[in-house]
Amino acid sequence: MAFALFLLAGNACAATIAVVLSDNTPFYQETADAIESGLGRDHTIVRIQVSHLGQSESALNNARIIVTIGVKASSNVAQRRGRTPILAVMVPRSWHEEVGKSLLSEGGRMNGTIFIDQPLSRQFHLIKSALPSVTKVGVVLGKETVGRLAELDRQAKAHRVNLVSASLDSNSRLVETIERVLDEAEVLLLAFPDAEVLSRTTAQSVFMTSYRFRDPVVGYSQSLSRAGALLAVYSTPAQIGRQTSEVLSSYLDRDKMSAVHWPQYFSVSVNEHVARSLDIMVPSEQVLLKRVQDAESHD
Repeated sequence: MAFALFLLAGNACAATIAVVLSDNTPFYQETADAIESGLGRDHTIVRIQVSHLGQSESALNNARIIVTIGVKASSNVAQRRGRTPILAVMVPRSWHEEVGKSLLSEGGRMNGTIFIDQPLSRQFHLIKSALPSVTKVGVVLGKETVGRLAELDRQAKAHRVNLVSASLDSNSRLVETIERVLDEAEVLLLAFPDAEVLSRTTAQSVFMTSYRFRDPVVGYSQSLSRAGALLAVYSTPAQIGRQTSEVLSSYLDRDKMSAVHWPQYFSVSVNEHVARSLDIMVPSEQVLLKRVQDAESHD
């Protein structure tokens, strides 16, 4: 009898979770894999491609909660009518602030978000952990990111460095603007995606300009480190998926969900070729990761 009651209780706790992917690339699939791995076999996971959303109404309606991976999935699912809670993951903070927050909360729907961006404090911790003598950090901002200048300045002051900033307008030339910043700054921080500053067509110019000034670049993704940034801090799909599974487990236990989550788990990348080229001694990735984690524990 007791065993039967235990089974009934276990079944009552089981839930169906719909996971909607923006596309079928490994980037999103790895995130979904990590979510499933983190939740174990206690719950039913239904994967849906956003391109098949119209044929998946039954699965979405029967889900206890919907997880959306990426902006495309999050936007499309949030525009559906319904009160099923949504957890949007791997979305940039800029999307959430501009349209995502209102879309996700439509009709009073419970929702949560896990950003793909790293908090600015973490990026400044990385700079000071790797390059403790740096006192001036440079940033170049486009029209979409210039609104983050005050926040950047606050974080710079909190980490006892001066911020050297410049913004682009219709009359600005990117290389000349970067040169003006690096005339004074010792590091160029690419804190978040900004198509006016960094794109496939401008990346080489950005990195070559920093090399001419012998100033390293610190970036927001592993791909930037591979492309020429000295340092980068980022979260992998597996790390975002792990955090997502933990947020889901908490929600399923308590029926509550925090609105916004920064990435909890992260990695640090060092481009050793760039370090040698610039003659900069940088600790190993493992040492830097530990230093940043320790610094955050004291924030």
